Amino acid sequence: MPERRISEVLRDPFLVQMPPNATVSEAAMEMSNKHVASIVVTEGNDQLDGIFTERDMIDRVIAAGRDPKTTTLADVMTPHPVTVSPQATVLQAMAEMRDNNLRHLPVADGGKVVGVVSIRDFVGDDIAELDHERQFARTVWETLR
Repeated sequence: MPERRISEVLRDPFLVQMPPNATVSEAAMEMSNKHVASIVVTEGNDQLDGIFTERDMIDRVIAAGRDPKTTTLADVMTPHPVTVSPQATVLQAMAEMRDNNLRHLPVADGGKVVGVVSIRDFVGDDIAELDHERQFARTVWETLR
């Protein structure tokens, strides 16, 4: 696994992209419809402006008391996120994810986003799901305290 290239790991040939002026509500519907946990934020030219994830929705929108119907992705996305190239190894990508506490890592080639790898691509769906549930429970607990 560590010698495999990210280009071999990318599962989905499509990207779920939205512009920075899209609302969180629109993004949530798109994420639900496409069964993804992150959205790449671009101006339509495949240049990566940011990334918006389920964790951003919980931490920056719901827990912060923002209105998803009026809050834009530009307001709550992670701007200029860490990226990895398709030629990077799985081990390099895993190190970036660990060092930056990421679950989703955009893949960029020549400045253009070409995909997103998820922790699930490396550790398996069962372990990632347990991690997701643990994080969600922690967020709910902290919100209720």
